Amino acid sequence: MLNDFAKLIIDSSATVKDAMRKLDETSLKILFVVENGNVLLGSLSDGDIRRWILRDGQLSATVGEVCFKETFFATVPYNIEDVKDEIYRRKILYVPVVSKTKEIKEFLIWDKLFANMKRNVNDKLDADVVIMAGGKGTRLEPFTKVLPKPLIPVNDKTILEHIIDKFLDFNVCSFYMSINHKAVIIKAYFEELNPPYTITYITENKPLGTIGAVRQLAGKIEKELILTNCDILIDADYHDILASHRQLGNHVTMVASLKQYKIPYGVCEIQNGELVRMKEKPEYDFLVNTGMYVINKEMLELIPEDTYFDATQFLDKVKESGFKVGIYPISEESWTDIGEWAEYRKAVSKIQL
Repeated sequence: MLNDFAKLIIDSSATVKDAMRKLDETSLKILFVVENGNVLLGSLSDGDIRRWILRDGQLSATVGEVCFKETFFATVPYNIEDVKDEIYRRKILYVPVVSKTKEIKEFLIWDKLFANMKRNVNDKLDADVVIMAGGKGTRLEPFTKVLPKPLIPVNDKTILEHIIDKFLDFNVCSFYMSINHKAVIIKAYFEELNPPYTITYITENKPLGTIGAVRQLAGKIEKELILTNCDILIDADYHDILASHRQLGNHVTMVASLKQYKIPYGVCEIQNGELVRMKEKPEYDFLVNTGMYVINKEMLELIPEDTYFDATQFLDKVKESGFKVGIYPISEESWTDIGEWAEYRKAVSKIQL
């Protein structure tokens, strides 16, 4: 029976990077860490990994070091009603059942215990959403000579609709959208589409950079805004991104993706003209900006009016003004970039409708 749950189990000697890869492959939010074959050590969620990264933890660390040791489990023999009450209270998807020596025997699953009950329903995301759709999309020419970048199709929907669909999952029903290049075409498309959500347009009469247009919302919104570029898809829990932003006391939070680069050659380290060592095909891990941010409404005052202003300038100004810019890390597979042809082709293959 445990063979059916192999995707839930990871050995304590595996690395954090291994765990991230397994979470991406299985689309699960949690793994159970075992030692000595099948003895439960703890659990490892995507949130545990995120907190580890934010503490400057290494991806080469073992999951045995990083996992949560106080995870909930049931011990044979157990009272099923008592366990069900606890699972319901905690809204847990999987619960390991262990022997007295903590060897995993089976898993209790929410979907089977509560077959006619949804585990949870997403509340409305408590933030305004802004989609930056005013750019020319030069990296996607020649298509963008004819179509605005936000309307380029990925399978049978436009890029914009894919982005909006992600937010619809969190019951967002109204959006702000900055427009400039081929703005008339974008407006006409959504007028014809007649979608079940509303769009308030922020019109740029001239190019205002990657964030300049948002200045028009200063003093007009009452809560944080989630800003996203129009050529990215983020597969993450937007509630958790917003909650993390608030809990950490950030004024701006950048959603950043882990990105791995492998050099296919031996890399020389030299000193005073002499070889110190050579690293054979080294791998490097970076956190890179995805183009999604959570921004406190007060920060919009730092954006100059009617001026070309990029996100990098904005982040510098936020920090120079003494405010806090935080990071919300996600895995590489959770970020889809559609802004250039090589990535666009990957996105077409990745997004299955």
